[in-house]
Amino acid sequence: MARGESVLLIESDTSNPDIYKMYCEELETRLLDLDTADGWIDLVNSCDERKDHTVLINTAARNNKGVAAYSQTLKNTLKELERELVTFWVINRQRDSVELLKEYMEELPDTRVHVVRNGHYGEEAKFELYNDSKLRKQVEDAGGQSLMFPDLADRVSDALYSQRLSIRAALESMPIGNRAELQRWRAAAQKMFERAL
Repeated sequence: MARGESVLLIESDTSNPDIYKMYCEELETRLLDLDTADGWIDLVNSCDERKDHTVLINTAARNNKGVAAYSQTLKNTLKELERELVTFWVINRQRDSVELLKEYMEELPDTRVHVVRNGHYGEEAKFELYNDSKLRKQVEDAGGQSLMFPDLADRVSDALYSQRLSIRAALESMPIGNRAELQRWRAAAQKMFERAL
């Protein structure tokens, strides 16, 4: 978005559409239920209708059941859509996030997956469960990367979510110290994504 690309934001966390609420005034956004076949059909049609857009999909943590049941709808149309599916899978230090990643990779084995260790949960070395796993080797052998997402100061992060501010809106309204922290974080996050894209 900072590079001026056209972006279509798909929010699939229908029970807590926080990202949708933050960006619906700034980006073309759609709220889709990817727990249903209709949601996946709408996703594919949205990708087709917006060929000139980068499609960014924010999924609910529970989305593994929808992926298992319906992801072939997307996978089988990627070639015709002339799109590549690249996943940034965010993990914490708990076993569940690594196990869900394994299930996801089994459902979509021919797609690129980058694992993003969420710095909110600690430094890279603290992600021992993932760092020492066979799954990490599998991700990296398949061309994915193991990345570290920078932590954002709690007061800034809390303001973004509680006030439902997009980054642009926050940079226009927050006090100078908060804006400086947000700019530091955004630059670090951009560097992380540039490594993978």
